[in-house]
Amino acid sequence: MLAFHNTHTGDQLNLTYFEEGRYIKDALHEINHLFRDYHDGTIHPIDPALLDQLYDLKHTLEVRKPFHIVSGYRSPATNADLRKHSDGVAKNSLHMEGRAIDIRIEGLDTRRIRNAALAMQRGGVGYYGKSDFVHLDTGSVRTWAG
Repeated sequence: MLAFHNTHTGDQLNLTYFEEGRYIKDALHEINHLFRDYHDGTIHPIDPALLDQLYDLKHTLEVRKPFHIVSGYRSPATNADLRKHSDGVAKNSLHMEGRAIDIRIEGLDTRRIRNAALAMQRGGVGYYGKSDFVHLDTGSVRTWAG
């Protein structure tokens, strides 16, 4: 089970996405919708490996609270627009492939989230202390601070 709260749309979701060795198709569709680009409404498939990473992070942190989504999927147009206003947005961001998420968890220090994600060694982990979120992706193992 995973729980999410989209900080921009207010949408919430608490569901089982994987059961009996299989991903649940309807659950994945609901997740794709929740992770949509809130700027233009574009929906894109989210990498199930990212969901597995979030599931493992939830258990590593021993939390039951929802992941607050700061940014999920981003369309190429949204990503290009955000790049104009911030040097922290990658030109070839994995957000555009449904392979990245920016999160926080209510009541949890983002440094603790970052440290747990780094210990998992499962992909990219970016720490944005000023903006109070952690970036996770299913790319190569690497880390940075923004």
